[in-house]
Amino acid sequence: MEIERQFLVEHLPKLPAGYEQLRQGYISLEPEIRIRQIGAEKFFLTVKRGSGLVRQEWETEITVQEFINLRQRLEPGTLMIEKRRYTIPLSDGLAAELHVHERHLIGLNYVEVEFASAEAAKTFRPPAWFGREITEDARFSYGTLAKRDGLEILRSAMAIT
Repeated sequence: MEIERQFLVEHLPKLPAGYEQLRQGYISLEPEIRIRQIGAEKFFLTVKRGSGLVRQEWETEITVQEFINLRQRLEPGTLMIEKRRYTIPLSDGLAAELHVHERHLIGLNYVEVEFASAEAAKTFRPPAWFGREITEDARFSYGTLAKRDGLEILRSAMAIT
C-alpha cells in the first residue's frame, strides 16, 4: 500500500547538494506497470493500482538486462521520464521527495510525501513552497506525463482548472 500526497512546485526551495538521478518508463498505463532506474546500478519493476491518496503498490528489483528488455517495450506513444529526486527533511520525521524533471518534461517540478496512514496524510500541513495539491487529480498522473505530449497535456489541464 502506498499513501502519499502530491503537489506541483512553482518556485523551488533551496536544494540539497545530493540527489538521485532517475529514469522511468511505462510498460502499461492500466494497470500502471513501470520500470525505474535509480543511478547506474538499481533497477525496479513496479505495479500500481488505483489513484489518489491511497494506492496499491507492488515493487521488485530487476536486473539491468531485464530493464533494457522492458525499456524496449514501453507503452506506445510514451517516453522515458528523466528527473532528479531530492530528499528534503520535513517536521515530524517526514521527508519531501522533490522531482525536478528533464527532457520532455523540463520545467515540471513535483513534490510528494509518503505517510504511514491515511489519517496522518489528511492532517499534514504542507509548507508554502509545495504549491498546488494534485493528489486526487488523475490528469497529473505520471502515466499521462510519460506521453510524448505530456507537458502540453499538463499545461492544458492547468489552464482549465
